[in-house]
Amino acid sequence: MGVPDFVILNDGWNADPNVPHERVEIDGASVRLTFAADTFRFQRLNRSRHSLLFENVSRWLIHDLNDEGWYRDQCRYGRTAPDWGLFYEIVGEDKDALGAFEWNVILPGRPEQRHFLFYLRDSTFECFADDWTLET
Repeated sequence: MGVPDFVILNDGWNADPNVPHERVEIDGASVRLTFAADTFRFQRLNRSRHSLLFENVSRWLIHDLNDEGWYRDQCRYGRTAPDWGLFYEIVGEDKDALGAFEWNVILPGRPEQRHFLFYLRDSTFECFADDWTLET
């Protein structure tokens, strides 16, 4: 069994590391994750909110795994993911992709969909979608 790769997708931006105030909105097969931007590290962001828009989502979830749980190896990916607090695409063989969570199913899953994972301060967002865009 192979280990999946974690490709970091948030280059030049991130969620606020202390209070991201994340919110999930569903519109048909689109899921929007909105959060406060990290203006401490990325000062050019101005105190704005960002959104990640995921298209043709088959399933999504947000659960309460937080940074403390990740550092205590309570995450199903253990220390496989390079770091807490980043937005990843999980690529490659992933036997734990669906985990032991109750997913919100929107569309029947398709094997070619991409798996996205965002470790926020006090929660973790995941979804399977065709693509994503950042809205500022």
